[in-house]
Amino acid sequence: MPIDITHLAEAARFQPPGHHGVGPVHLFGGDQYDGAVTAALSHYVPGGRADMSPVAAETLYIVLTGALTLTEADGTTHVLQVLDGARLTTGTLRAVENHTNLAASMLVIRPNPASPSFSDTEARS
Repeated sequence: MPIDITHLAEAARFQPPGHHGVGPVHLFGGDQYDGAVTAALSHYVPGGRADMSPVAAETLYIVLTGALTLTEADGTTHVLQVLDGARLTTGTLRAVENHTNLAASMLVIRPNPASPSFSDTEARS
């Protein structure tokens, strides 16, 4: 199998529901993507946010620039700085917000529900 390369300049933009002031791009993902894992780069402008909602699958967040506040359903907050990460299990309720005056970027990694390997894993659960 050849190496699959995505250049940032060619990454597809998308707009997930409940995200405001966030400009994500698919590094690996999208409608035609069949890989087992997706990776998105999300850029949060100052005040940008993702509303409180459950994650659809286990998700990893890694902050690459700036700082983002991750809020749990009970109101507990975590400020993630550069190279801090968070692992959210399936169904975890969370909100994300950029409370700073600088843009912040976060890598978001999760299983691809369209992947045959994801379906096989779910069937064994």
